[in-house]
Amino acid sequence: MRALVVEELKADYAGCVVKDIPTPEPGPGQVRIRVRAAAVNFPDLMQTRGEHQHKPEVPFVGGLELAGEIDKLGPGVTSFVVGEAVVCGGRGGFAEFALVPVEGLRRKPANLTFGQAAGYPVAYLTAYVALKRCADAQPDEWVLVHGAAGGVGLAAVDYAKLLGCKVIAASASDEKLAVIAAEYDVDATVNVTGGFRERVKEITGGRGADVIYDPVGGDVFDESVRCIAFGGRLLSIGFTSGRLPVMPVNIALIKGISLMGVRAGEYGRQFPRKGRENNEAIWKMAEDGLVKPRVDAEYPLSEWRAAFETLAQRKVVGKTIIRPDL
Repeated sequence: MRALVVEELKADYAGCVVKDIPTPEPGPGQVRIRVRAAAVNFPDLMQTRGEHQHKPEVPFVGGLELAGEIDKLGPGVTSFVVGEAVVCGGRGGFAEFALVPVEGLRRKPANLTFGQAAGYPVAYLTAYVALKRCADAQPDEWVLVHGAAGGVGLAAVDYAKLLGCKVIAASASDEKLAVIAAEYDVDATVNVTGGFRERVKEITGGRGADVIYDPVGGDVFDESVRCIAFGGRLLSIGFTSGRLPVMPVNIALIKGISLMGVRAGEYGRQFPRKGRENNEAIWKMAEDGLVKPRVDAEYPLSEWRAAFETLAQRKVVGKTIIRPDL
């Protein structure tokens, strides 16, 4: 089978190559998936350089989210049948076939394409844990979403609207903000270039945002603490800017704000029952057609570098998908 293999950890994806490798055979409790779509995430890019906290042993096949059809069942697997359309996470999505444990499988909602389904779990689970579990965002509260054009940010925009919140989508690109405004009915948009504090205060009538969803970090975090409402909740999702911010404790004291770190997967590991509830909730939303996961572009496996660059250069609105079946 063809696969994108990380043979060495190097900058500029220099250790990555598409090559033929043996098609794996499923063992007990495993299934083999014919991959129809694999989402590209920032951890996928970071793992090619060894910069992510999870460091697979090289060589390895990346691709943390995938969707496809069951191709073969391992011994003892009776809960699925060959040919079923499924979604799962783990590793190995950037290949024509992937082995996954059966307990990690979920049937693909019929109303989602393979591309939408592949890019759905991480983004929407993060949004759900952040806005529902951590911030307990309420109808009519102002939610400022940074990095709103990215997969994780756009999921937060989508879910916050479903909760009845008033949403401010923030990005450094007017073109991306125009797409979001047209497709997601946000209440306001903010271009963060040159600063956004006063604009957010103006939009919220001087109060500031009740909830701030920040996957960017760096300067964006620094300015966010200055346009958050009294008693607000600042959600730290990640640091795509590359700089780890520091919370000024005097501002936290004066404004009575809460800083909450969000790792949706770890939340589920720490609270297994709630973790199961979280997954059930997001997939029910998808099955009921209540959310709108957006695929920006799909690439064949041979064009993996171009797919990676859509994230690295912040070109994407929603999710980038690699299609090993093309």
